[in-house]
Amino acid sequence: MATFGWTRVKKPAAAEDADFGFGGLTEPLAMLEALDKAVTRYLDLVDNGRWVYPACKRKATDTRGDVRAIWQHTRLEAMRYVALVPRRDTALLIDPARQADMIDAFLRQRPHEDTIIDFTGTAIDDYGIAIYAALNWLNHCGSISGADPQKFSGTLRSFRKVMVVARQWWAIDGAADRCRQMLQARERPPLVFFLLWAECTNRAKEIALAAAYGSAARDDGAARVQAALDPDELRLKG
Repeated sequence: MATFGWTRVKKPAAAEDADFGFGGLTEPLAMLEALDKAVTRYLDLVDNGRWVYPACKRKATDTRGDVRAIWQHTRLEAMRYVALVPRRDTALLIDPARQADMIDAFLRQRPHEDTIIDFTGTAIDDYGIAIYAALNWLNHCGSISGADPQKFSGTLRSFRKVMVVARQWWAIDGAADRCRQMLQARERPPLVFFLLWAECTNRAKEIALAAAYGSAARDDGAARVQAALDPDELRLKG
């Protein structure tokens, strides 16, 4: 389940050219802009046969078959759906004044199980479609990688519960001011973008552990990965 980022975000080193980290970005609009560029570059490299795709199918002997790359790339594969919404209204994802509308629209939408989707051309509906597609992609990759099925059981239901709690948070008087204070402190308030980012990060880590370590993901060798909050931390601690 995605969680609200009440703790401060650690600031990793700047991303490398051949890397898909986010260079310590914490401002939501900057992250969305970086995501757009990363998705375009990643899909171009995949189309040109640079890497095994999806990332969860990679072996240790494949290019970028290490656990950190699989974690990074799996998260990016899921988040791409948001970046591919055709008629964007990014305020729905990051503007405090629009969160209630976006969350209500998402919760009204009927969940789907598709990863191949058709957008409607209406941003508030398409973001909901994209969020479900992102979560379904993670379920798909979890199955391919052999991740613990219990950790992927009820993914959509779990995220909907997160959104319900977020709706309650935004309904509290002064929520917008609290949001600004959290952003200034490099914390992550429950903006829809941050909630999906956290969910994709957490589940992509489980997928990467299963792909890279298999049954050994329960052993001490994977402890450093399990303790990390973001794939960028693996480079810092390495």
